Amino acid sequence: VLQLDDFYLDADHPDLPRRFGIVDWDDPRSWDAAAAMETILDLASTGRAEVPVYDIPTSRRTGTTQLDLLGEDIVIAEGIFAAELIQHCDHAGVLADAVCLTTPPRVTFWRRLLRDLSESRKPPLTLIRRGLALMRDEPELIRRWTTGGCRPLSVANAEAAILALRWRS
Repeated sequence: VLQLDDFYLDADHPDLPRRFGIVDWDDPRSWDAAAAMETILDLASTGRAEVPVYDIPTSRRTGTTQLDLLGEDIVIAEGIFAAELIQHCDHAGVLADAVCLTTPPRVTFWRRLLRDLSESRKPPLTLIRRGLALMRDEPELIRRWTTGGCRPLSVANAEAAILALRWRS
């Protein structure tokens, strides 16, 4: 699994978008799509890649790590910006599937809030305000992702689709 969140830009990057008085980490401009795509291509061609390690609470990269597929031929690129790479992966011939997990927006809100609070990602009031806005925006995000090529699936159906890919390869 390639965690696309590790490709966020550092908080002091001059071109970061802003919302709610803070950096808008849900805007694709807060993320290095070119580096993520290069990593996917490295994984597809060599089975290995150097991947940044990003610390969400401090909003910066803290180093790198080596991701080795250990002979596996399926990479799951996971994160809210995965849909930004669908066309690039398809054109490069490395796209097996594109899935958007769907859960009720309230469930997503609570899961996100509990995760972010447990990881001390940002101040609690910021997390609540941001989470409520994302909950309100979620149906539009899902529409955008599905228009961009993702198949909306429940978690169980997504797991089945991934297993089916593995058996085909």
